Amino acid sequence: MYLFTYKCNRTVMIILYMFIEVCLKNIIHGLGPLCMLLGPIISFPHIYLHRLKSFIIIFFTVKKMASSSSRYETRKRVPNPNNAALLVIDMQNYFSSMAKPILNEVLTTIDLCRRASIPVFFTRHNHKSPTDHSMLGEWWDEDLVLDGTTDSEIIPELHSQIVLTKPDEIVEKSTYSAFQNTRLQEKLDKIGVKEVIVVGVMTNLCCETTARDAFVRGYRVFFSTDATATVNKELHEATLMNLDYGFAYLVDCDELRRGLSTQ
Repeated sequence: MYLFTYKCNRTVMIILYMFIEVCLKNIIHGLGPLCMLLGPIISFPHIYLHRLKSFIIIFFTVKKMASSSSRYETRKRVPNPNNAALLVIDMQNYFSSMAKPILNEVLTTIDLCRRASIPVFFTRHNHKSPTDHSMLGEWWDEDLVLDGTTDSEIIPELHSQIVLTKPDEIVEKSTYSAFQNTRLQEKLDKIGVKEVIVVGVMTNLCCETTARDAFVRGYRVFFSTDATATVNKELHEATLMNLDYGFAYLVDCDELRRGLSTQ
């Protein structure tokens, strides 16, 4: 059933792309002689058709990615607001194609946590020099998030939340785990945090690695199923299955809303 649904969703995306492509070509054809005068300007749709196709596929894939925590959930628990902290992972311009489709869920989770007096920490992935590239430089062909660039900045839609965040609650990191070579654990321990809730991007890289690292450091981990995202549904769901099996309690916005409202 899942395979059938997945194929149907992908078919819809392809048909949508083909429809837009045909419409653009018909418009161009209908312009007739004007095309000769406008030249490169009219070629604009052709140049960006491939990008348009990629955007459509990524956008709809991420929108379909969110799943109920109950799908893979084998253990039930909700965070204790008295000793929990929210970790918002890498919601930056570099990852905007994945971050923006889950923006509402991330904002909802932040709001629920702030209302429950749960401290909110934001991580920002960036590299300041080649000396901190480590294996990431080799793995991603040096296509990294460089400090001081627009790509490294938190997406504008979260700026209002950053204003409410204390300087100590912004964590800069240069690898997948938010704990590695940072003072995050020191900051959490200082305020008595025993549990962490993880949201953000990418599900299977920085979010998952941070969740696993938190678990082995002794924190109880809650991992959001609908406020995390990555490049495709398969990688997203593989992470949920792995974490639920050995590292984290799965939660979504609805479950957090019900759970935190009763405490």
